Formats: sequence, C-alpha cells, structure tokens
Amino acid sequence: MSRLRAVGAGALHLWPVALVLVLWDLWVVLNGYTATVAPRPWDVIADVVDGFGDYLPYTAYTLGMSLGGLVGGTIVGFVGAVLVWWSAALSGVVTPAALVIRSVPITAMIPIIARVVGYGDPAVLASTVLICFFPAFVFTLSALTAIPDSGRDLFRVLGAGRAQLLGRYGVLHALPSLMVSVRITAPTAVLSAMLAEFLMGANGLGALFSRARSYMDMERAWGTALVATVVSVVVFILARLLERRVADRVS
Repeated sequence: MSRLRAVGAGALHLWPVALVLVLWDLWVVLNGYTATVAPRPWDVIADVVDGFGDYLPYTAYTLGMSLGGLVGGTIVGFVGAVLVWWSAALSGVVTPAALVIRSVPITAMIPIIARVVGYGDPAVLASTVLICFFPAFVFTLSALTAIPDSGRDLFRVLGAGRAQLLGRYGVLHALPSLMVSVRITAPTAVLSAMLAEFLMGANGLGALFSRARSYMDMERAWGTALVATVVSVVVFILARLLERRVADRVS
C-alpha cells in the first residue's frame, strides 16, 4: 500500500508535464497548424518511442560531450580560482581573461575555436568547456576568499604555509560551492554541446536537429528538442544528488 502511495505521489508531481503537453496540443489545434509547421505532441512522442534506436547514439554522443565539457570546465574554473586566490599578479591576468570569455557569446567564439582546434569533436568539447568553466571559477573563488579568519589563524599558529592551508582546509571549504556550480551548469552543458553540434558538428542531438529541420521532418526535429529537454532534466537531478552527497560528506 505504501508503495502505491509513493507511486501516486510521484505521479502527482508530473502534472506540470501533462499541462505543458495539453497546452502544446491546444496551441497546435486552435491555430490550425499543419505537421510541417508544428506537430502535435502525441506525434512527437510516438516518433521518439518508435525511433528510440535512432535517437540513442545521438543522445549518447551529446551526453558524453556534455559530461566531458562539464568536468573539464569545472576543473579549469577550479584551477583558475585557485590561481587568483594564490597570487595577486595571477589575478590580474586570469580574472580579465575569464570575464572576457564569459562576456563574449559562444556563437561569436565558435569560428575562433574551430580555427584553433578544428571542427568536429574537439570544437564541440572546447565550446562546452568554455561555457561551463565560469560558474566553477566564480563559486570556488568566492568560497576561497570567504575562508574564516579563525581557520587561517589556526593554520598560521601551527606554522602551516599557504599551500597547506589550501590543501587541508581551503579545498574542503570550497567543495560545496563547487558542487553548486556543477548543479547550475549541468543543464547548460547539454545546451552548449547541442549548440556546438548544430553549428559545426556531425554527431549529437544538435546535428540531428539540424538534419531533421533541413529535410522538414518536424516530428524528428521536435522529438530531438524533447529528448534534449529530458536529458537536461536528468543531468540536473543527478548533479543535485551529487551535490547533496558531497555536502553531507564534507559536513
């Protein structure tokens, strides 16, 4: 009985999804759109279910690029924050570069990225890393600069240097904030990977969307967007679970 209640409670949380599907269907029907303009949600879902094998390799590619970019961007952001915290001279170099990269739209940087690393997988991965690194940089730097004075004083009294303060206390203090950046950036990683695939990739959901749109296969194009949305939600949930686990371990 308790299991049935749990299933029922979980189903109740899906009402926003049902509402979106109903509104989507009403929008198509009331405006009289044909399938070439906007397909009905049931046709899109049927295409995803029937063509699951076709979607799977593209989804796996995008997911791999998203996770690779997320991990790479998080590492780059963490290292950049440590360098800024460690040295004022390095701060004058790293911080402006980070702000410039963050301020320039990724679509404007893609030609430069492609020129440096080439098209295809390296460009997709590099674009995703650039999108994902800034939140990790900001959150880590904020945590490092907020190390309590009591902790600094304790390490100073014990004769510990700056490296020991960072390795034994600073990293643990910054880890929860770093996990917050991972949770925030995880869905964005999927979007940025898809954007790079759409513009200059041959694989992934972005390339599948571009190909489907070119052939006016609207069910497949909208199905790609639907799959990408589901993947983004799943990645966000997993990142949130990871954040909570890390926070529990650190605390």
